[in-house]
Amino acid sequence: MSLAMNREELEDYMSQIFPQVSQDYSVQDLTEESIVMRLSVGDRHLRPGRTVSGPSMFGLADVSVYALILARRGQQSLAVTTGCSMDFMRKPDGNADLIARCTLLKLGKSLAVGDVLIFSEGSDKPVARATMTYSLPPEGSAAAAFG
Repeated sequence: MSLAMNREELEDYMSQIFPQVSQDYSVQDLTEESIVMRLSVGDRHLRPGRTVSGPSMFGLADVSVYALILARRGQQSLAVTTGCSMDFMRKPDGNADLIARCTLLKLGKSLAVGDVLIFSEGSDKPVARATMTYSLPPEGSAAAAFG
């Protein structure tokens, strides 16, 4: 399956439907199989000890899978997260952006499953890993189109 949206189209669409996301997240690379996203870490993402908070890392994983689904399926914004398993493996650097590398393990008619590894920029050791499951509206349905 080829991409329904390229990197620029994806970022433009996400800024329309989720303007709050475009403030913190950016697409670094996009292929048919994967997406690399950046979380621009700021004080609002930190918890005591100057580490990036778990909710911020969850958000990066969630947005990464959602963005890759959009890039593959097109402007169908009503995909929703139905499951997540997340492992926090080491302390992220609170002075560095986070980089997520996401691949889709399955993109079916009603479910998508993505795997995400999250790194502090400049490190090759993952700080977190997530598997996200999304429920997808049927292609071509009125519920699938953003309006």
